[in-house]
Amino acid sequence: MPIITKVSSQKRPGRYNIFVDNEYAFSASEQTVAEFMLLKGQELTDEKITEIKQFDANAKATNLASAYLSYEPRTVFEILQYLKKHDIADEAAQMAVTQLTEMGFLDDQKYIEIVLRQDLRIGTDGPLSLTQKLVQKGVDPELVQNKLAEVADDDWLDAGQRVIKSMKNKIGKVSQRELERKMRTKLMSHGFSSSLCGLIIEQTGLETDADEQTEALKKQGVKAYKRFRRLNESQRNSKMRNYLYSHGFSSSEIESFLAGEIIPLDELAEY
Repeated sequence: MPIITKVSSQKRPGRYNIFVDNEYAFSASEQTVAEFMLLKGQELTDEKITEIKQFDANAKATNLASAYLSYEPRTVFEILQYLKKHDIADEAAQMAVTQLTEMGFLDDQKYIEIVLRQDLRIGTDGPLSLTQKLVQKGVDPELVQNKLAEVADDDWLDAGQRVIKSMKNKIGKVSQRELERKMRTKLMSHGFSSSLCGLIIEQTGLETDADEQTEALKKQGVKAYKRFRRLNESQRNSKMRNYLYSHGFSSSEIESFLAGEIIPLDELAEY
């Protein structure tokens, strides 16, 4: 029966070379050596060696995964991908996932809860964007949808406000209609649905007063005039009319500007 004739430490801390019948047989971690009491003179069957090697592979996978988890929460898929990059066999990787799951360190549903709670508190992702990110991390889409279904629309308002916070300084610089359109576009790019966009924008109290709307009309009207001033009056007015309309001003506001009721026409050149 094969006998361990030598146990020597490797340069890597915590790893040992095991020699059987004076020939190198396999390497093992300190944990494996202790588990099987691998000492010089111990007899080993081929079956026992196979068992030892599998234990060592499983332990290595679990230790690697645990270290990876220590930095931040991970999904099952992320753990499996990480172990694959470290050339861990599938069987050992699955064993590590099973152990960590049983110990409560690995749980995709808890992962969703952590990510969702963080986003609602300090993040800027809407439901659609959050779903996409979680699915990309290998989380079951059904798990994500079930958890998101528990979140009330009002709970997304703070995250939405964080998305458009910087846009509020445009009040009085662009029309209310254009500002709402820009806000909606930005919110949708962050994964908020159309209905949520409406609630978030409504919460901002974006109703501009007459003075702010007039100030925005002045600013955009002057920009339009400077852009098209070299055209004759008919062409200029047509271009300005289209420009202001595309920037969210009503027909009556545009005609008022073109008629010189907002800024006297003879003063436009001074701007």
